[in-house]
Parts: sequence; structure tokens; C-alpha cells
Amino acid sequence: MRLRGTACAAAGLLLAVATGCTGGTEDGAPAASPAPSVPATSPASARTAGESPRATATPTPGPADPVSLPALMQRDHTGSELRLGDVLDRNSAYTRYAVTYEANGLTISGIMNIPEGKGPFPALVLAHGYIDPDVYFSGQGMPREQDRLARAGHVVLHTDYRNHARSDEDPDNDVNLRLGYTEDVIGAALALRNSGRPEIDGDRIGLFGRSMGGGVVYNTLVVEPGLFDAAVVHAPVSARPQENIDHFQRPDGDPLVAEIEEKHGTPEEDPAFWRGVSPLTYADRVGEPLLIQHGTADDTCPIAWSREVAAVSGRPARTSNSARCPVRATRSGRGGRPRWTSPRPSSRAICAERPHQDQGPRR
Repeated sequence: MRLRGTACAAAGLLLAVATGCTGGTEDGAPAASPAPSVPATSPASARTAGESPRATATPTPGPADPVSLPALMQRDHTGSELRLGDVLDRNSAYTRYAVTYEANGLTISGIMNIPEGKGPFPALVLAHGYIDPDVYFSGQGMPREQDRLARAGHVVLHTDYRNHARSDEDPDNDVNLRLGYTEDVIGAALALRNSGRPEIDGDRIGLFGRSMGGGVVYNTLVVEPGLFDAAVVHAPVSARPQENIDHFQRPDGDPLVAEIEEKHGTPEEDPAFWRGVSPLTYADRVGEPLLIQHGTADDTCPIAWSREVAAVSGRPARTSNSARCPVRATRSGRGGRPRWTSPRPSSRAICAERPHQDQGPRR
């Protein structure tokens, strides 16, 4: 598997927390007004006893719990066989296709927007938030981002994840804290790079996730550092899976909680397991530029979760009132040219819209 070095002007994590308001619905949410800035160093919410919010660790050699981020780090991930299917839509700016690709032996479905004109175009993998797989349809979850990013000149691959739409089934994925979605995103990047399609610039691939997809982005960055050139998360969930369970699933009486705790124990019973599934534990592995866009008025995903990610990074965070936040990566590519050249990721497409709720409860 081919991974690239970070080659960033400042090594390590380049992270900004940009603030705005959240609310509205998945489709047709109104634009947000700028919200007051908040200190990036505000304390995070209370943690499980004995956990240090600054703790990071590179996994030591040896067998890892098969349900853990270290196990994913040790795996030789594959992504290939990107296939374009039916044309779903065509307009003056791009063509929308049904697609499938292979990720670690599973077939994953999704949609892909390919801009009109002469490529190759930079590519973006989109990781959507939680939508009940029973009602999910292919490409659901980030329609405005798909459209606007493609109109800005990007190939957009929106992955459905396993167990969604036409993807293969993974019956253990939910009880294993949905770590399989991380494999699906890694496979999407590799499938883009290995596709050989002239429209796709395999040297310029970014990652964008929202809500639950933001947690998938965090996992991906620690499992495969250097795979993506830059990443953006939009109103992300907590980087601590136990907080997401307590916030989204336990209050609703989700029976999956009992299954998870029967198989893996509670954080009090097996704290080592829960450290092993939190990307905060391995934050020192991240080298890509990362932008966190989170609203101060978000009553679904508390902004304290994003503040903690900024604090654990150990690097200064920049807080901005403006929706016109910069997304362009600072690293240089081959021959000294920027990884993101014109057209580049559209800051307006990523930041100007109000973060919106996924359909169904978010987890």
C-alpha cells in the first residue's frame, strides 16, 4: 500500500476550531449567522475517572485487541476495483454516478460526482453521519456538500459504508463500535488512487466527515497517517466512543448498548479496551492539516467534544467567527506545487452552510 509522507511546512497537527451555529434539518437548512467566538482552551466535559485528556500513545508492537485502532493500524488495508455504474444525474457542472469499490474484501457502494472539463481533478472522500441503515439510500446524508464541492471542481466520492444501501453486510460492525466504517473510508482513498481513471488526481485526495463521519475521520487519520492530504470535520461526535454511547444510545434504551458492554466490558471494567478504540489515545500519529467546524449552539454534538480534540493535539487552536474559514492545505506536492491547487476545496462549500442534523438519531 502506497502512503505519502506529510511534507507539511509545520510537522504535526494543524488544527483550527471554527465556530458557528448548528441546527436545521438535513435538507434545506437556512444559512447560519456568525456566532460569538469562544476560547479554544475552554475545559472539556468531565471524563471517566483515571483518563488523562492529554494522553497519547503510539501502539507498541505485538498482538492487538482485534476490535481496536491498533489492530487497524497493523492491518494491510486494500482498496481497489472502483466501478462506475448507472448515471444518476447529469448537469452542466458534473455527472453523478452510482459506484462500488472494494475495501478489505467487502464491496462498498456509494455515489461519485465527476466534474465536466479536463482533469485530473482533486478528489474528496465524504463520510456521512448516522442514518438508520434500514431507511438509508445510496448517497444520502451530505447532498449540498456533494453538489457544491463538485461544482468547485472536485471528484466527490460519498461512501455509503458497509451495511448501507448496496454494500456488503458486516453483522458484527455495530457491536464492534462501527470501526468497519474506518476501513471503508481508507479503502475509498486507495480505490481512488488505484483507479487509473484520468479524471482523478491520485496525488490530491482530501477527507470530509460530519457528525458520526467526523469520528470516522479521526479514526482514519490515526490509523493511516499520510493517506489523505487534508481533512475537515463538521459538527463531529466525540472522539471517545463511550461518550457517544452515553449521549446518543443509552438514553434511548438502545439494546445494542448491552451487547457492546457484554462483549467488551464497560469503561470501568476494561478501561484499556476503551482507550484502544479512542483516536485521542493516538493523536500524536496525526500529521495532516485538520479543520474542525463546530457550532457553539450545537445541542446535538456538544462543542466541548471538539475543544478536547484541540487540547489533546497539544498545538494551538485558532477559533474564528467567520464561516469563510480557510481549508487549503499548506503542504507542498511534487515539484514544489501545492497539493491543493485551483480549483481547491471550497471554504464556502464547507463552512458557510449551517451544520445540519442527519435523518434519524445521530450516533
